[in-house]
Amino acid sequence: MNAPHIISLGCRMNIAESERMRTMLGGETDLVVINSCAVTAEALAQTRKAIRRARRDHPSARLVVTGCAAEIDRAAIGAMDEVDALVANAVKLDPRAWNVPGEARPVAPARTRAFVAVQNGCDHACTFCVIPQGRGASRSLTVAQVLHEVAGHCAAGTKEIVLTGVDLTSWGHDLANAPRLGDLVTAILREFPQLTRMRLSSVDGVEIDPALFDLLAHEPRVMPHLHLSLQHGADLILKRMKRRHLRADAVELVARLRTLRPEVAIGADLIAGFPTEDEAHHQANLAIIDELDIVHAHVFPYSLRPGTPAARMPQVPRDVIKARAAGLRERTAARRAAWLASLVGETLPILAERDGTGYAPNYARVALPHGTAAGEIIEVTPGAVREGLLA
Repeated sequence: MNAPHIISLGCRMNIAESERMRTMLGGETDLVVINSCAVTAEALAQTRKAIRRARRDHPSARLVVTGCAAEIDRAAIGAMDEVDALVANAVKLDPRAWNVPGEARPVAPARTRAFVAVQNGCDHACTFCVIPQGRGASRSLTVAQVLHEVAGHCAAGTKEIVLTGVDLTSWGHDLANAPRLGDLVTAILREFPQLTRMRLSSVDGVEIDPALFDLLAHEPRVMPHLHLSLQHGADLILKRMKRRHLRADAVELVARLRTLRPEVAIGADLIAGFPTEDEAHHQANLAIIDELDIVHAHVFPYSLRPGTPAARMPQVPRDVIKARAAGLRERTAARRAAWLASLVGETLPILAERDGTGYAPNYARVALPHGTAAGEIIEVTPGAVREGLLA
């Protein structure tokens, strides 16, 4: 192995951090890094599988685990025979933690879309979540730091920047004068007029500031795609989750945005089978999919995480959780299929990926003509939907 092999699991934050590690560790040989996830019990199991598979594939390499699983389940992960070392999540982007010299070099994008992590950690205490244990308190990159990183991507020809964070819309609260995320997006767009596309990862709707809402509603370079950290459609469950919004807040936000930008596509995270969830709560969860017209859904069966308040609440049986998660996926699949069908015949500007597909501004995935160069933006008029892709 002549270059480090980095395996990224879980969220877009991990993807962004893995690219920075890849650059920082570029001179290292015979090294495998697992950038792990522990957001659910299934994610932790996938981390263990990835570790065992990496050892089988690279028997002589040094195998190092970092990421959230290396914090939350540190003793058990460190005790695995396949693991040579752990690197704490908080220092995984510090060259000193890896015994490599100097500061990390500017990040060269490994994808046509560059993920830029502008915020880390979380100050909230959702009753189901262990991520604050893995990533610590909320902290923000400064505007200057973000602009420096975006400059490297733009210089390399990246056409789309995706801002990511554990709690992205809390960006700036710990900086001088407490700027808001809308201020950061405005600064990026002003500094880089050549940047074609800006996209946001998951956001907390109640934290969208007026400037950010205005950009989402009116700025053509900010993509018409909003992914909400919604979690549930029933108010009582939202309160027991200790979320900071109610159902009506999400409905009102999406309605206001669609009035100004009708083409916006809505995504959301939804949890099935949260403790105390009854059939009426589940029906409210199903109904919010239709009410918001959610076409990009991440459905998670509730996963008991030891040490969280939700773990002490009355649990829903596992078979019921699985059935409800399947119901949510079926409902979102139906909404997505109808949405994709509505885009047939519409000419869309598509940013090409390396796998022969690309993304429209609304995040619809489109099959591209053979030979389309990665990073190119081309206009495509799809004539059908095939296997979940416009084609």
